[in-house]
Amino acid sequence: MTMEVNSEHQEQLKKMALVGYILYALSLIIPFASIAAVILAYLKRSEARGTWVESHFNWLIKTFWVGVIGTIIGIILLFVVIGYLVLLAVTIWVIYRVIRGWLALSENKPVIADI
Repeated sequence: MTMEVNSEHQEQLKKMALVGYILYALSLIIPFASIAAVILAYLKRSEARGTWVESHFNWLIKTFWVGVIGTIIGIILLFVVIGYLVLLAVTIWVIYRVIRGWLALSENKPVIADI
């Protein structure tokens, strides 16, 4: 059940969403790349309003903010050792969301929101 990319504009939005996913993947090596990804998502979300690509920008934004909150909690909890597990869980969760979003994007499908 693949949605057709029905315009040049949507194709450009799809490419921008792909750049966002690439930046998130890079953020595992270069931590601040995720900031560039979320800025890109915020800038392009209104342009994508009403298209299937909009869900990807929303997905990227939610991934960023939940990841930031999880990272802050993990850092605070480092003092009681469980923070390492929290940081590992946040990293795995971000990897999962990047892969899931990227796969949906490559199939021209909206990404279905969850936590």
